[in-house]
Amino acid sequence: MTSHNNPSANPTDSMGVPPPQDTLKAAFYELVTVVARLRAPGGCPWDREQTLESIKPHTLEETYELLEAIDSGDDEAIIEELGDVLLQVVLDAQIAADERRFDLIPVIERLTEKLIRRHPHVFADAEAETPDDVRVHWEREKRAEKSRDSVLSGIPVALPALVQTQKLSSRAAKVGFDWPRREMLFDKLREETAELAEELFADGQVPQVAASVSGDIETDDPIRDPAQKSRVEGEIGDLLFVVANLARRWQIDPEQALRKTNAKFANRFLYIEQQLAEQGRDIREASLDEMEELYQRGKAQER
Repeated sequence: MTSHNNPSANPTDSMGVPPPQDTLKAAFYELVTVVARLRAPGGCPWDREQTLESIKPHTLEETYELLEAIDSGDDEAIIEELGDVLLQVVLDAQIAADERRFDLIPVIERLTEKLIRRHPHVFADAEAETPDDVRVHWEREKRAEKSRDSVLSGIPVALPALVQTQKLSSRAAKVGFDWPRREMLFDKLREETAELAEELFADGQVPQVAASVSGDIETDDPIRDPAQKSRVEGEIGDLLFVVANLARRWQIDPEQALRKTNAKFANRFLYIEQQLAEQGRDIREASLDEMEELYQRGKAQER
């Protein structure tokens, strides 16, 4: 891997220093040229048929793969996935250029102008001593740019639901619409759990089931009444909304928290499969008790 930084130097000496101009220009221009060639007559049939609409799923997928690489802490993987995300930007701009709409230059210029405008404490005479001060400047400039009618305007509807919850509640909190004390959210959590139980169980009480119950997993009957299903969906949504707000008030990113839990579960489940495979067995042959025992063993090994 080529690096333009001196690893023996003080890390702070290289902070805020861009790559060498000539090297950056050459590398970036080569990338743009390659992408243009892929879209040109005689280029790649797949790339040539893409539109801004058709490429959207790939852009989202590459973004998630970048997050996974960052979580792994593997620099080589991060470099790879950052490149894939950059490709999406360059390819989108080339598609737009081929459609005679715009090219990459205004994309770069507008981004540069926006960064300068939204950081008056760096590029002008405004002052910002803390990250909160920076957010005030950023939001003020953003509101002026977008001419938004609502505090909630501009939150993309296509965001993952947990991210959207965090943004919606954060925006509302900034104008004072929030629980006065974060501990109150636990009362709200209990309230929403009780309301969900009322929809799911005849007496509104969750049945007591012994933790030691084992055997075959019951087949869960679907909710056949559309009205009840809609109510249950609403109550589960309310419950998740409160959990996301709990995370926000303790300054935890709920999306990242859930991603880490998903990865943790996947690793422990893989451990079960691996342990059974070493015994020459398929996981479908194991009992629930056996799988739970292996799950707990894998969990203990993490510690």
